[in-house]
This record gives sequence, structure tokens and C-alpha cells, in this order.
Amino acid sequence: MTAETICTDKPCAKCPCMDFCPLDNAMRIIGGKWKVPILCALHQDGATRYNELKRKIRGITNTMLASSLKELEEAGLISRTQFMEIPVRVEYATTDSCNALLPILNQLAHWGVSITN
Repeated sequence: MTAETICTDKPCAKCPCMDFCPLDNAMRIIGGKWKVPILCALHQDGATRYNELKRKIRGITNTMLASSLKELEEAGLISRTQFMEIPVRVEYATTDSCNALLPILNQLAHWGVSITN
């Protein structure tokens, strides 16, 4: 499947969405209330510890932060580095895959602003 075969002419005219929808797959990975704010915080501040992330993302619970971080790590969008210190220190950072996604999210943000005006 090439980029040209995905939703080009008419909306989803050639898109193989009946079998596998790449857009649906992408939204499953980054969808939800907390994943994009987590990615933005990590991109903005670089490698960040768990409690720092918790403070930056208002309203997120420990359960949601932990599960979202795990899902983003499994998807390859963030990395988790554990330092063998006492106490153990863990930092999260964006990966190259996430850095490729960020300009797309930025364009989506610009679109979001344009439709509210």
C-alpha cells in the first residue's frame, strides 16, 4: 500500500478501509484524552521523569498516566530509560518515530485553530 492509494481523490475512494484502515490504526495509537498531551510535554521538555509529567498534565490520574506511557512505549513513540540508582530513576523521552509524528500533530493543531475562527 502506498500513500497515493490512501484517501486521495474522493474521500477514501481507494482506501482499503474495509480490510485495514491505516488512519484508524494511527488514531488507535495516539487517540484518547491523554496521549497527545504526554507526547507534547515530552517533546517540549525532553527526557522527563514520571512525577514531572504528572505535574505538567493537569487532571491525569496515576493509572491513566502509567497506562498511557506503557501504550506509547509499546507503540514505539516514547522510550523509557531506567537508571540503576538508589532510588531508581526513570525517564521518558520521545523517539524518532514520535518526532516524525509531531509535524503532523502540529498541522492538525493549525487546522483546529482555523476551524474555530
